[in-house]
Amino acid sequence: MTTIDFNLEWKLKLQNRFITYAKIYSTSDPESETTPSTERQWNIANYIFEELNALGLSDVSIDENGYIYAYLPSNLEQDDEPTVGFIAHYDTSPDFSGENVNPQIWDDYHGGDLVLNQQTGFTLSPSKFESLKDYVGKTLITTDGTTLLGADDKAGVAEIVTAAEFLLAHPEIKHSRIAIGFTPDEEIGRGAHKFDVEKFGAKWAYTMDGGEVGELEYENFNAAGAVVKIHGLSVHPGYAYGKMINAALLAAEFVRMLPEHETPSTTKSFEGFYHLTDLKADVSEAKIQYIIRDHDHEKFEQRKKFITEKVAEFNKKHGEGTAEIEVKEQYRNMKQQFEGKMHIIDIAEQAMKDANIEPKIKAIRGGTDGAQLSYMGLPCPNIFAGGINFHGPYEYVALESMEKAVKVIINIAKAVKKK
Repeated sequence: MTTIDFNLEWKLKLQNRFITYAKIYSTSDPESETTPSTERQWNIANYIFEELNALGLSDVSIDENGYIYAYLPSNLEQDDEPTVGFIAHYDTSPDFSGENVNPQIWDDYHGGDLVLNQQTGFTLSPSKFESLKDYVGKTLITTDGTTLLGADDKAGVAEIVTAAEFLLAHPEIKHSRIAIGFTPDEEIGRGAHKFDVEKFGAKWAYTMDGGEVGELEYENFNAAGAVVKIHGLSVHPGYAYGKMINAALLAAEFVRMLPEHETPSTTKSFEGFYHLTDLKADVSEAKIQYIIRDHDHEKFEQRKKFITEKVAEFNKKHGEGTAEIEVKEQYRNMKQQFEGKMHIIDIAEQAMKDANIEPKIKAIRGGTDGAQLSYMGLPCPNIFAGGINFHGPYEYVALESMEKAVKVIINIAKAVKKK
């Protein structure tokens, strides 16, 4: 087996590539109907497109929706092995600011508190995030406490691009054809909506979009988004008696109608939830946004039915048409798509072991592009990218974790056999 000599030069390439991506503002927007959902995503999409061309990958393209495709040709003597794909998304979550990201590098983390921002005193501490204790001696990349970092999933993008560059520079490492895909809008549940599976041409793929080192996931939440709109009636408060209908107060009442112990902060493992993600309200109008999640299909259907029934109950109390609801499915649990195809998981598991990584096979309390792609005919489990504390100012990633992800990608490329 060829040893992967990922020396300091390659580590710095990986680090600098990630930091470059992280600084590009590319937050998606659930309110937009365009693809990409934000014009700013084109900045990073075009940058990646140019970079892939400059590296010498084949058939590099970017379509009108911001989807990027590129290929690394097989270097096998007999080119009859299947094409394997690697996918990541370049948008960042709208849950927290992704503008003016200023990554901080902490070489040889010694443990203890990290003051990320001297002006505000914003601190990343193992007393609050015990996972930090696992990274003593590592090179950490953090935020400056004012934005998210974007390791979800720019770490995945950087790992795939760096692995491709490494394979191009080391033709002695034999591999089948590799397909690469980068998507917009994953963070708002649309990352795979316009992905061209036929053009991509892989028999199966892996999203590099997980968290801690060793994660390997082929089971995830069933997911939907729900928007509840409440209509009020604004009247001058001095003349409001018997007339005013305060939509903001009604919104607060509706929120209390859902189970208070079925939220992300009160559930774990395979337990589902209703997550209130946004509420905008004044006297006249209110808009409440939820995401609905459950691993079990029947329970997922019950959750969608339950919230719809609560709207009907609300209207019965306050008058027909006071509230309306729209529920949209986002993705489904991909587990059943791997029946009879467990070699896809076995290859990734062995690739981790070959990189001295202990695989951690578990269900995702979330979802990836791979969940949708698996239902579009492209089986696509999820592999770690290394980031921790996604979607907020406490987000960080260890350079060594990203390096391990690169090695897993290379090991998978080496291991693929005809299936």
